[in-house]
Amino acid sequence: MPDPTPLPLRELLTRGDAFLRRKGIPDARVVCELLAARLFQCGRMELYRYADTPPAERLVEALRRGIKRVADGEPVQYVLGQWAFRGLTLKVDRRALIPRPETEQLVERVLRSPQAKQEKPLVVDVGTGTGCIILSLAKEMADGFFVGLDISPEALALARENAEATGLAEKVHFAESDGCGEFDPASVDILVSNPPYIPSGEIETLDPWIRNHEPLGALDGGADGLAFYRSFLMDAIMVLKPGGCVFFEIGDGQGPALRELMESCGLRDIRIEKDFAGHDRYAMGIQDEI
Repeated sequence: MPDPTPLPLRELLTRGDAFLRRKGIPDARVVCELLAARLFQCGRMELYRYADTPPAERLVEALRRGIKRVADGEPVQYVLGQWAFRGLTLKVDRRALIPRPETEQLVERVLRSPQAKQEKPLVVDVGTGTGCIILSLAKEMADGFFVGLDISPEALALARENAEATGLAEKVHFAESDGCGEFDPASVDILVSNPPYIPSGEIETLDPWIRNHEPLGALDGGADGLAFYRSFLMDAIMVLKPGGCVFFEIGDGQGPALRELMESCGLRDIRIEKDFAGHDRYAMGIQDEI
């Protein structure tokens, strides 16, 4: 039932914050502010302009619906329907993983690489999901040929929607594929992937808003979390040019195993790097010169 006296936005946010805290939702105040900012079509930091004003009833009801969905376990990103990634505003829904800050740093590592500064490199993103990686690279690199691959037709449809919305549809080609083996031998300069890497036995331990909403196929990496890498690397060493580089996002603690796998495939200059939280998160290696 609506309150008999309209409440200012400040009070609605306070009440929403308290409700979500009782439900155990992390960063409850931020969640409420994000939902409100979406409704007011402004930045979160601009909400102060509306803080003392009672919103229209339709906005109040929409805010309540959004807060209820989050309280029921749905990720706020899916409730919002969009999420920011390296300056791009991307559509997000249950067809693909939610883009995360750690993946922004994977993109940063690609951009800093010598391979990204070559003339018109062929850049392939395997398991593209929302398209966040390949679209960011197409936007931020001077030139190149950009391809996003995914085994999921639903994820590819989402990635194409994001390409259209960001004005990058003419720069990025998307295709359905399980891996990268369809490219010509020694033709690819950069392979990048944020694959499924969570061990199957750990899926049930994930937070419910991840486990129950994000696509399982983009999370489950097999018994030890390394199934994708074993399969992918066999194709990667065939399609990478000499001097070409592979960039992976990996799970915490998987660095030693990834190093061993990449060495066994003949990659050199292998680097395992940590994220800002100090966890193993990135693996990179270069195709040896012939």
